Amino acid sequence: MAKIDVKGLLDAGVHFGHLTRKWNPNMAPYIYMERNGIHVINLYKTAAKLNEANEALKKIAASGRKILFVATKKQAKDIVAEKVSNINMPYITERWPGGMLTNFVTIRKAIKKMSAIDRMKKDGTFNTLSKKERLQVDRLRTKLEKNLGSIADMTRLPGALFIVDTMREHIAVKEAQRLNIPIFAMVDTNCDPNPIDFVIPANDDAGKSINAILTEVTNAIAEGLAERKSEKQDKKEGTQEEATAEVEVKAEAAQAEEVKAEPAAEEAQESTEATAEEPAAEESSEEAAAEESSKE
Repeated sequence: MAKIDVKGLLDAGVHFGHLTRKWNPNMAPYIYMERNGIHVINLYKTAAKLNEANEALKKIAASGRKILFVATKKQAKDIVAEKVSNINMPYITERWPGGMLTNFVTIRKAIKKMSAIDRMKKDGTFNTLSKKERLQVDRLRTKLEKNLGSIADMTRLPGALFIVDTMREHIAVKEAQRLNIPIFAMVDTNCDPNPIDFVIPANDDAGKSINAILTEVTNAIAEGLAERKSEKQDKKEGTQEEATAEVEVKAEAAQAEEVKAEPAAEEAQESTEATAEEPAAEESSEEAAAEESSKE
């Protein structure tokens, strides 16, 4: 994994915090100084925490579990959708649906309803509906796609949550806490870091800052997915090699049995020939005796 570039974080404005009067005292360990009424985040601590989070996310991705990204604020929506879709992970960029994690069964039913509408359109059932019913179904499908389309492939609870702005996504934080799901988050100076398992102190308001952090995070997840893929490939090749070796062993055993069987077959053939020769010898002796008696 590449080392975090502090200068790159500085250029992206990751160090800018909130106004000093809006700060959360629990963020004091991550604040470097105050300048012009604004807190400045210590980027060396940001780099260390980001590296720690990346290692954990990489392991989760390598284990095959999904990581759900949550970012409903305007500055982060498009960035999260673009970055996360590249690594095939689920994300929420619209309103957080209440009970998304704690009532996941109901959310899955809504996703299945979306799939059912798609099947109706494929098999022609949709065309048998009246114009008003088709319009209602289309609106429902559009609404479901907007809110839940990005999590359609998430068949079970995620292995972790990555949140941009924990104050805005406080419901998601509480649901994850209740289910003991690890929380990774960009935490600004106005947020409380205590409920977060992996804190990344960073500016969560600027697009450049969000983009810089998400680039590092998604790269780490991509590495974990690549490792998982290579392990699967190695396992598959190993299984094929084992199967080939087993076939070869069986072939060698069969060949050895054939080699053992050859002498036995030769002996059987010789005994058969000998048996066949004995009656012939008896017949020739009888004929000789008959000839002698006729001469007499």
